[in-house]
Amino acid sequence: MTANPNTLSLLDAARAISDGTLSSETLLQSCLDRISDREDSVGAWMQIDRDGATSLAKHPVPGPLSGIPIGIKDLIDTVDMPTGYGSPIYTGHRPAQDAACVSIIRNAGGIVLGKTVSTEFAYFQPGKTANPHDLNRTPGGSSSGSAAAVADCHVPAALGTQTAGSIIRPASFCGVVGYKPSYGYLPLTGIRPLAPSMDHLGVLTRTVKDAGFLASLLGRRPELDIRSSSNDWVPKIGFCQTPQWDHADTTTQSLLTNAVEKLGKSGANIRDINLSASFAALADAHGLAMDYEVSFTGLFDVTNHPDQVSAKFRERFDAGQQVSSRDYDDALGQAQRSRAELRNAMNTCDVLICPSAPGEAPLGLNATGDPVFNRIWTFAGVPCINVPGLTGPNNMPVGVQVIGRFGDDARVLQAAAWIQDHLV
Repeated sequence: MTANPNTLSLLDAARAISDGTLSSETLLQSCLDRISDREDSVGAWMQIDRDGATSLAKHPVPGPLSGIPIGIKDLIDTVDMPTGYGSPIYTGHRPAQDAACVSIIRNAGGIVLGKTVSTEFAYFQPGKTANPHDLNRTPGGSSSGSAAAVADCHVPAALGTQTAGSIIRPASFCGVVGYKPSYGYLPLTGIRPLAPSMDHLGVLTRTVKDAGFLASLLGRRPELDIRSSSNDWVPKIGFCQTPQWDHADTTTQSLLTNAVEKLGKSGANIRDINLSASFAALADAHGLAMDYEVSFTGLFDVTNHPDQVSAKFRERFDAGQQVSSRDYDDALGQAQRSRAELRNAMNTCDVLICPSAPGEAPLGLNATGDPVFNRIWTFAGVPCINVPGLTGPNNMPVGVQVIGRFGDDARVLQAAAWIQDHLV
């Protein structure tokens, strides 16, 4: 067994605990030691329940996650710890019950170690978290703390949410796997809404198989657990530069192009895929619809606590109030049509790949980066996975985004696992 159990993947840790070569107490202490060493610099956590976790680790609940510490984004309700939604308005707020996903983790034997930092209401105002690979750079958002905690080996897995690019982008910036399932695949009960028609629960882990395993438990979707999938299957991959390709820096464009060439040499059937012109406007439609829904979900906070809402949130809230219901309905219709159009565009391939973000994590902690490469897929509600493995000019992670048809998550996970194995 490794001298540093905190570096184990979720499945490796679960296997070691199950076969008796690792105790939950040893794993937890290794994670807590790492947090003690790094948290003052990284700032991934809003709260850590050391005493509660230590008590549970002594006699973990039996189950597939027995004795595994997991981080919970501070947008997700926990009955035994405050849930602040990334806002000073909710400092010390104690929900009446756990979110469904938290209850599932506890019932499966997982140990809820603490609450990870979220941007304000999962929108654009960043929290305190820094990128563990370079403390002068953003970890991305809004699942900032979850991505940083997994990347820095504080926990083997954490929960995140995505409404624009809040799982995929921080996963890319921090060099971990981020999985946003098809819309509606995982339960949102007990999660603060931002834009309900496009809110997703997802996971951050260090391997694709870890992500599928955890998601299979959260959604009671056994097909997402791809551990028994054939190792002989090789995906047909569509290289999709997307209408946003020019937003990627030249280094990222080269890295993706070279990665495609490498995957082809490894046996993948590669072809170029071009999206229809309607996808060029889909990112703007997503932003419009998101602002419109925020003007409802944020109404109480802006009305009753105007001085405790950030200028960034107020700006998007005000923009949303100017959106007409007709334009909003048109945007939703555009998203529905894009899902069908994407299925047709992918008739010769299993998955698409494109950038997860424009490049490496930007310098500075006052913003979380541009979700330009995430908006169209989130609005269409299709499954997306960030696969780490590329490195930019500043020695920072750069991810590959793997996208699939709506509801075809198992195939997307299988393809992403294959890509992860052959990308390095």
